[in-house]
Amino acid sequence: MRTSVPRVAAIHDLSGFGRTSLTVVIPILSAMGIQACPMPTAVLSTHTTEFTDFSFFDLTAQMREFLAHWRRLGVRFEGIYSGFLGSPPQMEIVIETIRACRAPDGITVVDPVMGDNGKLDPTITPELVACMRRLVAHADCITPNYSEAGWLLDEPYAPHTDLARAKDWLRRLTDMGPGMAVITSVPLCEGRRQIAVLAYHAAQKRFWKVECPYIPAFYPGTGDAFASVLTGCLIRGDSLPLAMDRAVQFVTMGLRATFGNDEPTRYGILLERVLDTLRAPLSAAAYELLEDDA
Repeated sequence: MRTSVPRVAAIHDLSGFGRTSLTVVIPILSAMGIQACPMPTAVLSTHTTEFTDFSFFDLTAQMREFLAHWRRLGVRFEGIYSGFLGSPPQMEIVIETIRACRAPDGITVVDPVMGDNGKLDPTITPELVACMRRLVAHADCITPNYSEAGWLLDEPYAPHTDLARAKDWLRRLTDMGPGMAVITSVPLCEGRRQIAVLAYHAAQKRFWKVECPYIPAFYPGTGDAFASVLTGCLIRGDSLPLAMDRAVQFVTMGLRATFGNDEPTRYGILLERVLDTLRAPLSAAAYELLEDDA
């Protein structure tokens, strides 16, 4: 039985400064009318992008206690949504949480947070990349960025790609287990350079694309914002293309509200300025159905 307000178990780290992970996930899901129930994987003084000497406290033992208590309570979640994970045991706890606590009609979204722009995050090792491949097999939907998709598939990083190669990656990602794969920040070179979000729904055999306006700045946490909006939309019953469209539009609004601001980009987008837009209807859909030329 569904609860009056859907619940999502949000398995992410908590960074005290910088708009990433749980400080992004919780307000977005709450604004979308969804109860975010955090299972913190680690507590950091800041996020790890462009910050140094940050404190890092691993919460693997506490994650096991969370799961044990949730099992005793018998709570079920309409969504299980994981992000940054700091060790192989944490990935196994996520798998256990999916098996024990996901509602029968629930959905699992795995955002395989490992790095960006061809570079692994400081805390990510090759062993963790291998373990992430095991975790994504338990997901209904995964949301890697372009770099993370390559690591999952053991493909070398290239600064640009084409649509045929991106489609091949999407098919191969769903072959790993998830029914839906979404790749963000895809640097396409199809006659003209563009950044796009591409998705594949394996059961429907449909590819989807949403183009992203180029803004010449990198803000940590935009991937968390995208995956959180996408998760919220899927929980509410939206289709995959509508969910990715809404997520792109939200992140774009956040980038536009932030670009040109005097704050360092490592502080993240001005999330607080655009949260209320999640309660408004989608103004216009921009997603595009791509031909399946397999």
